[in-house]
Amino acid sequence: MTSTDLSIPKTAKAAILNGLGEKYIIRDDYPVKQASELLPGECLVKIEYSGICHSDLHVKQGDWKKKLIMPLIGGHEAVGRIVAIGKHSDAGTVKIGDRVGLKWLADVCMKCEMCRKGNEPCCPLSKAHGFTVHGTFAQYVVSWVNYVTPIPDNLDSAAAAPFLCAGVTVYNGLKQSRAKIGDWVAISGAGGGLGHLAVQYAVAMGLRVLAIDTGAAKKELCAKLGAEKWVDFQESTNLVTDVRAATNGHGPHVALIAVGDARPFNQALLYLRAAGTLVAIGMPGGNGLLNVPVTLLVGKSLTVLGSFVGNRQDAVEALQIAAQGKVKCQYQVRELKELNEIFDEMVSGRIAGRMLFKL
Repeated sequence: MTSTDLSIPKTAKAAILNGLGEKYIIRDDYPVKQASELLPGECLVKIEYSGICHSDLHVKQGDWKKKLIMPLIGGHEAVGRIVAIGKHSDAGTVKIGDRVGLKWLADVCMKCEMCRKGNEPCCPLSKAHGFTVHGTFAQYVVSWVNYVTPIPDNLDSAAAAPFLCAGVTVYNGLKQSRAKIGDWVAISGAGGGLGHLAVQYAVAMGLRVLAIDTGAAKKELCAKLGAEKWVDFQESTNLVTDVRAATNGHGPHVALIAVGDARPFNQALLYLRAAGTLVAIGMPGGNGLLNVPVTLLVGKSLTVLGSFVGNRQDAVEALQIAAQGKVKCQYQVRELKELNEIFDEMVSGRIAGRMLFKL
């Protein structure tokens, strides 16, 4: 099956990274893969909105020391419509014209042990948008019919886009924590793109939220979204003591860390209550390490849990909750030409909520 009723241009707009640490180059003449060139299983998606994530900054700077394609079109959370499907594809329920979401995971093998057990992000043959394959900072993107996510009809494209990475990531992290109604969860980076969604998912799950971040704007945002307590990590002289004091003196049951710095991970192991769980969401660059005595882990019966994005079902669930109006992303719509400026704002910590591009 190929496109028959939707015209596909030969070239279109895209943001290209030619080398690690360099600035993105915005091109209006980047070649678009045509319907006849799509392989079985591939689809071409015309992007409506794409988000920008802190992971895109890590990729751009080469922080993760992993092999990526270069030149690269970055980006990995977007919503658009399918305009072509490769011949001989087993497309299932996906068809031309469908509105779908693209995620960090572009495709997985669906056959290995990890995929069979629902741990799709750990598939050794996975493809990643904006990392090992071209991503969503473009008007037209190649993806895979088995892995695009349907978008609920009552959720508009701009509102839906951030849930394809930020939303599913924090939602799955909270699921994996096994926190119970009434438990305290400390969210580090609570006013950021991931964190402000985590606050809302946690509230929707019946959890009590302690928000950790800095600045009056983020404090106001977190309170509006349902956080009961706040600790400003820049104003605090003893964050561990302050977090414990804010959670009845015992510390939170769960700490979800949604920042790219190693220090909050280590602090969390000190302020968690006994039998608490650290959920590692953020990805510090370089050699970020947990540096904690084993006797502390054992003596407090702590659980350390890494949670990397989510599987196909997690993405569907995260979107369904958003479609019910229980979680809403705070976002700004910018132009793709502002991409490098937004990265600068990200480095200096001046972004609250999520940034999107209308393509």
